[in-house]
Amino acid sequence: MQARLAAMDLACRRGERLLFRGLSFSCEPGAALQLAGANGIGKSSLIRILAGLLRPFAGQVESEGAMGLVDERLALDANLPLGQALAFWESLDGCRDAGRAFEVLQLDPLLDVPVRYLSTGQKKRAALARLLNRNCPIWLLDEPLNGLDTQAMKSVEALVALHCGRGGIAVVASHQPMALPDPQKIDLARFSA
Repeated sequence: MQARLAAMDLACRRGERLLFRGLSFSCEPGAALQLAGANGIGKSSLIRILAGLLRPFAGQVESEGAMGLVDERLALDANLPLGQALAFWESLDGCRDAGRAFEVLQLDPLLDVPVRYLSTGQKKRAALARLLNRNCPIWLLDEPLNGLDTQAMKSVEALVALHCGRGGIAVVASHQPMALPDPQKIDLARFSA
C-alpha cells in the first residue's frame, strides 16, 4: 500500500481569524497522527485542508495515495435504504467485498432502513463502511467515535490499527480518547496564532 502524507508550514484562516500557522508534519506508511485541541482551534479545518476541500492560507500539502474522509457530512442519499445508498458508492469505488464492512460494523440489520432514519451512530458506521470499501491508503477521520457505543468504538479502533498495520495512514481528530497504534500527536494550541 503506497501512502505518504506531509504538510509544510501550513496556516489556516477562517474569516478574519487565523486558526493556526507554521504547522508541519510527515506521515509515512503505517503512521497514525492524532490531532488534539479545544473546540474551534482548527482540527476539522486541518482535516479538510489535508483532504483538499479547503485551501490553506499558507503552506502546502503533499500526498501519495488515495484519501478517504469521514466527517459529519454523510455522502449517502437520505431517501434510499442504506444498502442501496452504499451500493451506489460500491460500484463507483470498485468495492469487491462489501459484506465484510457490513459484518464488522454490524450494518446487516440496517440495510433496508432509509438513511434518513438512521441514528447518529448508525450513520457514522455507514460512513466508515464506505471508507473500508474504498480501500484507500490514507484515512482522514474527523470525530470518528461520535455517536458510537462502546462496542462500535472498539471496532473502529481495531480497524484503524489494522489499517496502519497494513501500511495505511490514519489522521484522527477526536475529543474522545481513542486507542491509536503508536500515534504522533499534534496539539494545535502550539500553532495557534
